[in-house]
Amino acid sequence: MRGFSISPKKRTKQVPELLKAIGLMSGTSMDGIDVALIESDGETIKSFGPTLFVEYSHARKQRIEAALEDGEQVVERADRPGDWEALERDITSWHAEAVELFLKHGNVTKAEIDLIGFHGQTMLHRPDDALTVQLGDGQALADATGIDVVYDMRAKDMTVGGQGAPLVPAFHAALARQFDRSDDSVWPVAFVNIGGISNATYVDRDGTIAAFDCGPGNALIDQWVQMEAAIPYDQGGRIALEGGINAKIVNRYMASPFFARRGPKSLDRNDFPPLKSGEAELSDGARSLARVTAQAIVESGKLMPSVPRRWVVCGGGRKNSIIVDDMIALSAPGTIVEVAEAVGLDGDMMEAQAFAFLAICSRANLPLTYPTTTGCTQPVSGGVFAAASTSN
Repeated sequence: MRGFSISPKKRTKQVPELLKAIGLMSGTSMDGIDVALIESDGETIKSFGPTLFVEYSHARKQRIEAALEDGEQVVERADRPGDWEALERDITSWHAEAVELFLKHGNVTKAEIDLIGFHGQTMLHRPDDALTVQLGDGQALADATGIDVVYDMRAKDMTVGGQGAPLVPAFHAALARQFDRSDDSVWPVAFVNIGGISNATYVDRDGTIAAFDCGPGNALIDQWVQMEAAIPYDQGGRIALEGGINAKIVNRYMASPFFARRGPKSLDRNDFPPLKSGEAELSDGARSLARVTAQAIVESGKLMPSVPRRWVVCGGGRKNSIIVDDMIALSAPGTIVEVAEAVGLDGDMMEAQAFAFLAICSRANLPLTYPTTTGCTQPVSGGVFAAASTSN
């Protein structure tokens, strides 16, 4: 797999404008909305601002989960089967509420904010059909908040042959510029975000970038402990810590042809079926699925331009100590595996920060995706701009 260089000197023709943007992210875990503020020119990060997590009630999460089942009826992006139309209005409203809470708790005024980067809630992602749906009305959010919004950031990539995911690599590449380029022991570096799905971004010191989805993240573990014990997730890997690895389960998942395919490639949350009830003891199931997550990530390094010497682990999965320990155990000797906080980053908020960054890139007409991150035929900008109503 070859990388694609995004050296700033090659893509900047004039001094870009610094903008402040709020990023909003509701991921495949469906646990709530991450809100984060950054200031950037679309190439480098000048500063990170306050953050906020707005948790979904159990009823809201259940409603989104129930609506996922209607995704099978979707043929075109505009389709809104079942509860989707009403749910889209409500998801937009919930994000507007989250922005208002963020401004209040962060002591930030609307006048300070140039943009909102709005991801919406992914309901289905079928890259082979060039079909992806994120519920969320960007214009309605702009009108409700009084702040300009950039949304629908995946679709344009798919029009030029891309997978529409992952979208965070451009942000990861900007973050990598903080690392010491003279230190041979930590290059190349790979950022891995462990959400419902794991995705990784490879960055070398010359700006070479490559990215793809690695495999299941937290989704299989969450589904397992919810089904077997009515527990939302395995906090800190405590359930897995009590269990043992069932090699049969691990080998079955790792036999998927997905893992042998070179990137770019992406996954839907439902591409890997959950364990069946009673297939293993609770802790053994959690332990085995944690190994699947870690092994999929480490094995993905072999599909990159060169095997990473440093992994920076982000997302909720970094809090599962079993996943991180397994990554260390499975990696080559001398490989550094560290959580985002060890390098001064906020591992909970990186996706929200990424969508703030991508909104700024969109307004500056800079690429959001590249041939080696999504498989698009050329670097492509994206996103739809919604201007706020002047009445707000």
